[in-house]
Amino acid sequence: MPPPETRADTAESIATAPRETSADATHATSTDGWRSRLHTYADFARSPEGHAALLGFFGAVMITFGGLGAGSVRRRDPLLEAMHLSWLRFGHGYALSTMVIWVGVLLMITAWVRLGRTTIGLGDRQGAGVTLNELRAIVGIWIFPLLFAVPMFSRDAYSYLAQGALLRDGFDPYQVGPVANPGVLLDNVSPVWTTTTAPYGPVFLLLGRAITAITGDNVVAGTIALRLVMLPGLALMMWAVPYLTKHLGGKPAVALWLAVLNPLVLIHLIGGVHNEMLMVGLMCAGIALVLERHHVAGIVVVAIGVAIKATAGIALPFLVWIWMLHEKERRAAQRAGLDPSQVTDSEHDDAARASQDMPHPTMMFAKIAGLGLGVFAAVFVAASAIAGVGIGWLTALSGSKKIINWLSLPTIMAHTVTWITPLSTEPVLAITRALCALALVAVLAWTWWRFRHSEREAVLGILIAFVAIVILSPAALPWYYSWPLALAAGFALSTGTLMALVGLCTWLMLVFQPDGSIGLYNFWHVMAATFVAVVAALSLRKVDPLRLRTAPTELPAAATSRS
Repeated sequence: MPPPETRADTAESIATAPRETSADATHATSTDGWRSRLHTYADFARSPEGHAALLGFFGAVMITFGGLGAGSVRRRDPLLEAMHLSWLRFGHGYALSTMVIWVGVLLMITAWVRLGRTTIGLGDRQGAGVTLNELRAIVGIWIFPLLFAVPMFSRDAYSYLAQGALLRDGFDPYQVGPVANPGVLLDNVSPVWTTTTAPYGPVFLLLGRAITAITGDNVVAGTIALRLVMLPGLALMMWAVPYLTKHLGGKPAVALWLAVLNPLVLIHLIGGVHNEMLMVGLMCAGIALVLERHHVAGIVVVAIGVAIKATAGIALPFLVWIWMLHEKERRAAQRAGLDPSQVTDSEHDDAARASQDMPHPTMMFAKIAGLGLGVFAAVFVAASAIAGVGIGWLTALSGSKKIINWLSLPTIMAHTVTWITPLSTEPVLAITRALCALALVAVLAWTWWRFRHSEREAVLGILIAFVAIVILSPAALPWYYSWPLALAAGFALSTGTLMALVGLCTWLMLVFQPDGSIGLYNFWHVMAATFVAVVAALSLRKVDPLRLRTAPTELPAAATSRS
């Protein structure tokens, strides 16, 4: 304690000092906060994790610039012609553009794996780590250049715009294909889809109509607008995927790194402009809401996802089990005077089994399923009425049969049969697809009944159902794997499983060409993709799996002793 005279002097100085106003104090606090944030950002930018984030950003920039020549470009590009860059689309210019894209893709994969190694705790520095907010910021940094790229690895964006223009111009996209509405938008649609009716829900058609009403037939503005429309789906994924770990046992940062920061997701769903971005985001958000006991709101959100793309509807029957489990817990808690989260009685671990609190589960199932179906129908009917269309999208789903590649089991089976027999591909493919369709129905029914004992089981059932759809459907494309990946990321995954997923995602990212053509029938392309995928998987555990780095030179003994 200071002597009395010191305390007196101090009191006098305080009394005579000018008083700091609350505004000044607030300003000082705000300034200190911004300085602290800037220091934090600067420290992160100087760290190896910050360097990896910048590496991924430069990769995205390279993809954007390379895409001008070798991406899924327009048939005729007046913008490139005006800039005297048309040479990028031909000859040596095309080869250079292709190289720039692939280097950019490899940089993004390298940066992703480096960040993953730190995120899961296998970094080569003590105490290194990446926070959830840092990962979210990196997602924003990486996608920014891609917002202005031509469509990458797919021409679907042109189909989306053409289908939106059909609705804008008074046609029913469920009755006619883009060929019914000639113009600039039709000119850029892939020939295989010009006569195909829209396989998407009414909400997505409404979005397409709104975009083409604003941008007209401007393909560049329409593509950028489509990407901006996808961003709410990305935002929902960045919230919902880490949030699901609360119920599934995983780690939020690892989940965000695997399911959102993944180059397969960002390059294909943002760069490729696929409506899976909206569908998956809405589906994950709806599941999260149901898990938090906001059942009706969750089903409404999932229903909107189905109105984007029908695949999201696979989750709905499993959500009925979760709702029934919650109802059992609620009744038991009400009887015991407890919070529903504290109910752990084993008689409540099967949604379909009778219990003291739910003696007639069949009746409850009918009630909850009926309510859920009613909510779903209301959303769908309203969207269809606003769009002025019916349910023709259900019949258009068969249009995917036009896609034939090695990513689906029916195609693999058909090709195998034609190799060992004199049969031709088409009749064999029809049979293998029919057999796999029957198998898919059986797997979906078994999965739905088997995984009804807990929230975690129900979500696992949705995950397995999505994997079955991707494998057994008539056709599959690399970005389809974003469906199950978003849910798988929420579970506690071993390092070995994460390595396998890194390898798979890397391979899927590399087996298509930047212009949207399939590289699966080029042996050397597949071998190169496989090599890179294996290296990426091993790099998640080891910094230098190929041992390309030279061993550090040993310090002299004197220098060692001085240090």
